[in-house]
Amino acid sequence: MPGHLNPDLLLSVEEQTMDILIGSLVAGILIGMILALVALGLTIIFGVMDIVNFAHGEFLMIGMYTGLLTAQATGMDPLLTLPVSALVGFLLGVICYYGFIKFLMKGPMVAQLLGTFGLMLFLRNLALLIFGSEDRALHQGVLVGKSFDVGMGVIIPATKLAAAVLSVVSFLAIWLLMNRTKTGKALTATALNAQGARYMGIPTDRMNALAWGVGGASVTIAGALLVNFWSVNPFVGLLFTMIAFAIVALGGFGSVPGAFFAGLVVGMIMEIPGFWDFLTYTLNWDWMMDVPMTSFKYTGVYLAYFIIMVFRPRGLFGWKH
Repeated sequence: MPGHLNPDLLLSVEEQTMDILIGSLVAGILIGMILALVALGLTIIFGVMDIVNFAHGEFLMIGMYTGLLTAQATGMDPLLTLPVSALVGFLLGVICYYGFIKFLMKGPMVAQLLGTFGLMLFLRNLALLIFGSEDRALHQGVLVGKSFDVGMGVIIPATKLAAAVLSVVSFLAIWLLMNRTKTGKALTATALNAQGARYMGIPTDRMNALAWGVGGASVTIAGALLVNFWSVNPFVGLLFTMIAFAIVALGGFGSVPGAFFAGLVVGMIMEIPGFWDFLTYTLNWDWMMDVPMTSFKYTGVYLAYFIIMVFRPRGLFGWKH
């Protein structure tokens, strides 16, 4: 009848709207798991030593270059380069601690902040000198370019799914290390009270180096996973440093479970454009289509970081008083 909408058309619009919502939820969970792994190393180092590593993003960038160059040089699948990236990150963290951070810890807090900021600039410009400023990306691998259609309009890139699964595996490995081994308990004791740990015979200097090694390994693994679907250049670290700070602040400085759950929250925030499209079609408000929400997704992350730091400085899962 004239003036009436076709029921099949209405159903089709509703299905498309739900597809947008479900697709955004899945995408947010996947990227959130990976971002949580990016922030894990930062929360470990801060939790043990109470020092902010401004070079964290550059560690990630080095992990991305390591995964990319190893895959290109050997022809192996990019996911098989993770042990190489982990080794590079571990050694980089330990070398930075013994060669630089150990001496910074004897100075005031401002020296520590400026020191890691200087380390960030050094690593970034070193990468710029060696690799140049152009973007590089992987175009090889068993999973590169493949995807899974799980229905309801949701298509999951195989590389992101594998990265999310391996991120969870990495988190479980770190959690087991921290909670089920003597070394992990020594790390926790050093984090809670370094002086008391020394009195108990725990080599706190070695624990600090281990924290930097584990933190470096976890973030370079995240970089090797990211490079499967994200191009790398010497400046990519800045973006992920800020995101990692937001996740650590949200989850709680030093909290491993907090970093994981906060990563999922930030992943959802980064999918704001998809949720905005869902609301646009649901509410049928034309003015919403003219709002460029893609430009605001990182703004939402930084806004969440600001709100948490103002109203709950210890984060949602903070464990150190």
